[in-house]
Amino acid sequence: MEMALQVEVFPTDLERCVDFYVRVLRFDVVEDKRGDLTPYVSFRRGSARIGASPSWGPTDASARAVPQGAELVLEVDDLAAERDYIVASGWSLASDLRARPWGLEDFRLFDPDGYYIRITMRR
Repeated sequence: MEMALQVEVFPTDLERCVDFYVRVLRFDVVEDKRGDLTPYVSFRRGSARIGASPSWGPTDASARAVPQGAELVLEVDDLAAERDYIVASGWSLASDLRARPWGLEDFRLFDPDGYYIRITMRR
């Protein structure tokens, strides 16, 4: 039986979140309910899906990243081109392209709310 994964994030600023996932990571908005009483935006790029709903309480961005938080892993076909696009957008990397002991390459960054993102080559 097939299964798919959609990740939900809870940003402190929904507009800043939309800008990041659309402008920096090139996701498409597939559902936009920013004007609703319970705002929500859904993004998709390929088979990757991310939903965003504003945080309803105080947040600690440091708790969203590893080692105590989560790591969002995005696989791409052209890792260097992806990295170059993100850097050209003005977004800072947490770590640049690096070969890993498990045989893959990746680079890492944080979204505006501290979610840790690893972008790696497709297996």
